Amino acid sequence: MGRLEAIWVKRARRGVMDPLFEARLLVGHGVEGSPRHGSRRQVTIIQQEAWDEVMAVMGERLDPAARRANLMVSGVSLRETRGMLLLVGECAVQIRGETRPCERMDEALPGLQEVLRAGWRGGVFGGVLVGGVVRVGDSVELRASGGLER
Repeated sequence: MGRLEAIWVKRARRGVMDPLFEARLLVGHGVEGSPRHGSRRQVTIIQQEAWDEVMAVMGERLDPAARRANLMVSGVSLRETRGMLLLVGECAVQIRGETRPCERMDEALPGLQEVLRAGWRGGVFGGVLVGGVVRVGDSVELRASGGLER
């Protein structure tokens, strides 16, 4: 079982990532207040252990908000999880694929884009199947697709 470590939302496309203690995930839309409502990438998620590994490889310390994800989880591996369900508190997100790091990563730290590419370290994206409120500290669990019962 994992844990929700951080939540971020951006108010505008390419905008600053605002940290939150809690957020509402809306079915078919994503994080309430996010400009990506309804896209295929409704929620983006990174893994704390992968971020820590990237920072160790780079010999740097950068706030994980620089990755521009909505959620940071720990205790579960996001690698090769396409099609799986990520249960976060009372919510469920179906993982649709790997989030490919873009050139904005190199704006934050030169070389970051390349280091994030290996082993799904850039995180995943998904769609909200069960909405509700998520809070930092909520439990996180990966399940095979189709198994929403807890």
